[in-house]
Amino acid sequence: MYRHQRHIYDASRKFYLLGRDELIAGLAPPAGGSILEVGCGTGRNLIKIAQAYPGRPCYGLDVSSEMLATARQAVMRAGLSERIHLAQADATAFDAQALFEQAGFERIVISYALSMIPPWQGVVRQALRSLTPHGELHIVDFGDQAGLPTPFRAVLNRWLALFHVTPRADLAMVLDEIVQTEGAVAKTTPLYRGYAVQAVVRQGSS
Repeated sequence: MYRHQRHIYDASRKFYLLGRDELIAGLAPPAGGSILEVGCGTGRNLIKIAQAYPGRPCYGLDVSSEMLATARQAVMRAGLSERIHLAQADATAFDAQALFEQAGFERIVISYALSMIPPWQGVVRQALRSLTPHGELHIVDFGDQAGLPTPFRAVLNRWLALFHVTPRADLAMVLDEIVQTEGAVAKTTPLYRGYAVQAVVRQGSS
């Protein structure tokens, strides 16, 4: 699927993957803090993150070698090969130390990836395990669509299903359950009448 999709990924998805730039603007990583994107795809977000936050090392992982090939080309064209490091890995079971020689990350981003990964709860748990003690996990994805007209919701979900995308309508509830066992706190915010959802999970109590 990714072999051909990667060539039109950014051009087509910029019109309906809403909230990505708002997520990037809200990262506020500390000086020198490392940033990982899980499911980095073609590298679009990582390039924008690196440009927005100079001096922060950036990392990306994806299970698709085709997507990573496109990401490496984009990173090279942007002149960011020394700051953005990419690796192929399973989002549910990656080893940050082995992949990037990093014990943990100050910020981890998951942008419109959970809706494409069936064991998505495992992705969230692995991301939390990969944060530094006071790091943050930032998520944006398709929401519960609660405020959208019913006909639009029906068309949207049929269309998303064609691309094997399943909105995680229970994201807020699941995050609340996960943080109870992970020593973290979560805040979930619906965007655009529920079309999208943004969440921030913080390790520790502050």
